[in-house]
Amino acid sequence: MPNSIDRRSSLKMAAASAASMMLDPSKVFAAAGKPAIVNMVSTRGNATVTLEEAMREKGYLADVGVKYSLVNVADGAKLLGALLSGESDICMFSGFSQVLVAIEKGAPIKILAGALLKPEHAFYSGRPDIISIADLKGKTVGTGSVGALLHEMTVAILLKKGVDINSVKFVNIGSAPDVFRAVAAKSVDAGIGEVDVYNEVAKYGVHVLKGGDLWRELPHFTFQASYASTAAITKKRDALVRVLAAYARLYRFLEQPGSEKTYIAAQKKALGRTDKKAAETQWSFFAKNKIYATDLILSPARVDYIQKLNVRLGVQKKIMPYDQVVDVSLAQEALKLIR
Repeated sequence: MPNSIDRRSSLKMAAASAASMMLDPSKVFAAAGKPAIVNMVSTRGNATVTLEEAMREKGYLADVGVKYSLVNVADGAKLLGALLSGESDICMFSGFSQVLVAIEKGAPIKILAGALLKPEHAFYSGRPDIISIADLKGKTVGTGSVGALLHEMTVAILLKKGVDINSVKFVNIGSAPDVFRAVAAKSVDAGIGEVDVYNEVAKYGVHVLKGGDLWRELPHFTFQASYASTAAITKKRDALVRVLAAYARLYRFLEQPGSEKTYIAAQKKALGRTDKKAAETQWSFFAKNKIYATDLILSPARVDYIQKLNVRLGVQKKIMPYDQVVDVSLAQEALKLIR
């Protein structure tokens, strides 16, 4: 009888241990041996570099046995170049309109997961006579290059508000922080910036345009996704699954009430920023609006929304099947590690 009880207890303990391992990736990969090496690339933006620093602080990638290098670049062309050359394995944070165009042209790239599902941006102007999006006809608007994330987001809101995009003069300035600086300097009439300055517009001499809260106005416009080359998926599939699992944990953590301190500290370190209010504004926005892809999956509807916009702009010829552009299997495997 004692042996039977001991055996039964041992089985229960083993089952409990196995269950806990599935909930804690650090235990799943503790005995994995040699760590996986992953080279990551992403765009450069305030929210992006803050998330990257928060990841370093939380150590979720280390938990899953991943050592990584990270490079931030200014535009989508450099992202694709890094992936296709094999210099980088995965892009975690980027708009994916240019990825769709590249896939249509035969590039061996697959979208793997969602990242930030809604824009964390608003439309700003420093001109008192520009009150709403409708007032932008005939004005200069700062954006990124044609077909890039910032340009497409600008076009999407103009189209929704009935503004003829041919009546607007687009000026290629670069990233959203660059555009906001140009708006504040009155170098352009208006442009999209991040929400970290949303509560401090008077400080910069600008205002938010009516209809310019893009997360409300464009809820189906997916701001950022994660993607990789098919070569990297083949050669480093297990490692990429681990990376996705780590970021899903980060997204879930940052939507919890106790994450504010981590986010603010991460932004201060990443940007050298002493303006605590800006970081608080951005964290509050994320926590309230739940825009992280906590389940990683990027739906067919979200992919089709960007494809239709690409076709409307003439940068993509036709809508491609979901399975042609998205490989959802890695995200599904990643979720199994943390559920």
